[in-house]
Amino acid sequence: MEPSPAQRAARDRIAAELARADFALPGTLTVRAYACGKPGCRCHADPPRLHGPYAEWTRKIAGKTITRRLTPAELAEYQPLFDNAKKIRALLAELQDLTLEIIETDIQPAAVTPAEPEQRPPENVG
Repeated sequence: MEPSPAQRAARDRIAAELARADFALPGTLTVRAYACGKPGCRCHADPPRLHGPYAEWTRKIAGKTITRRLTPAELAEYQPLFDNAKKIRALLAELQDLTLEIIETDIQPAAVTPAEPEQRPPENVG
């Protein structure tokens, strides 16, 4: 597995960007509006006027999904941390794709021999 000079340069660029990465929050940020459970509420009218929008942060803690609703102030404060996490995930995916490219060029296709047809007993019909 020997990367080309271009692949080494791409790896170095990705590593440099990862080294500059700042703090990041795990999980997913979702902003959405909801209908409530009260049948006479405005959110059930035609057209509906939903409650929200609300910002929610969802992540896994000890194998359980935890969702936390963020205030507008928390959303403003945490947004750069979510953006950093997204950038880090994109850089990691780029590095993984580069690695796959390197190893796939090393793999030589093996001589393909036709497989023997599988011998099966006849099925009982009827």
